[in-house]
Amino acid sequence: MSDYQFDTLAVRAGIHRSQFNEHGEAMYLTSSFVFDSAAQAAARFAEKEPGFIYARFTNPTVTALQERLAALEGAQACIATASGMSAILSCAMSLLQAGDHVIASHSIFGSTVQLFGGILKRFGVETTFVSPTDPSAWAKAVRPQTKLFFLETPSNPLTEVSDIAALADIAHRSGAQLAVDNCFCTPVLQRPLELGADIVIHSATKYLDGQGRVLGGAVLGRTDFVMGAVYPFLRTAGPTLSAFNAWVILKGLETLRIRMDAHAEAALKLARWLERQSAIERVYYPGLSSHPQHALAMRQQKNGGGIVSFDVRGGREAAWRVIDATRMISITANLGDTKSTITHPASTTHGRITAEARAAAGIGEGLLRVAVGLEGIEDIQADLARGMH
Repeated sequence: MSDYQFDTLAVRAGIHRSQFNEHGEAMYLTSSFVFDSAAQAAARFAEKEPGFIYARFTNPTVTALQERLAALEGAQACIATASGMSAILSCAMSLLQAGDHVIASHSIFGSTVQLFGGILKRFGVETTFVSPTDPSAWAKAVRPQTKLFFLETPSNPLTEVSDIAALADIAHRSGAQLAVDNCFCTPVLQRPLELGADIVIHSATKYLDGQGRVLGGAVLGRTDFVMGAVYPFLRTAGPTLSAFNAWVILKGLETLRIRMDAHAEAALKLARWLERQSAIERVYYPGLSSHPQHALAMRQQKNGGGIVSFDVRGGREAAWRVIDATRMISITANLGDTKSTITHPASTTHGRITAEARAAAGIGEGLLRVAVGLEGIEDIQADLARGMH
């Protein structure tokens, strides 16, 4: 379906109808698949014949999701996983071994920091954390053992924007691969592979589902890496996406562009309103001209996305007062939902990393992150205003 437009792919890609010729995508809730003969079973297990074997690594509903998301990202192949973090782990375990070196943005999700800086370190993989907005820092951090560059853009939670093309060039000259977590933008707003990235990571839990219902993740890229390295890891280690979750995310993809455009439109209005509030010290949103990487964001992304972060004057006490005064906005660390959410990153999403790491990432005690939902913008503004006085 390469000749079709994005919106058509979001609705139609990956559909393989069964003998019943159903219109909606089928949900295959089965743990295994039956073979016609012993010879067919042997051939499939030996990967000499295509077909489904066992739902830990082959399932028609999951395959439909993988094909659709690959079409939207412009990727050759996709492997879906149980969560965004399992996608990152699958990528790392498929690419790295003891003695290898990773360069990562210091402005990434707290659990990703823990994975690279803690868990993988125990297995002999070293990680250097650098500024997401300074390509020269990435170049200086390169070692002969460097195999992977890893970043989020925009970053979580400060929405810093990295120059994907510049970092891809540095990575490739160093013999490394560039992986981009595209969770905040989705392929609606940004397609990292077209900018030179080798691997795209998704937490499908967020905007791809879009309604806070299920967990999911994905690794996308070239067929030789995704099917030659990530798929064998998933087959053996089993960070498997369930058929039910895959079906829910498939339905979410059908409205992805409509939702992302609406999230971004409301987020820009909220960011501009926050800039006018005396209780707010600073607003972080790529769609604002005041954002340090605004020009880059407007070249690299379709718009500013749906995440707005801001510093409240008065530190943690004042920030928590804003949270606790809300009546409508959900106090939760999840994002990408139709319902607006609010969190205090220093004590939640980034609470397990060191104070020094938070300081390096610019995450202060007064920082709040709002994932702007699809409610009326005036209602969102009024809910935040209650705790600002």
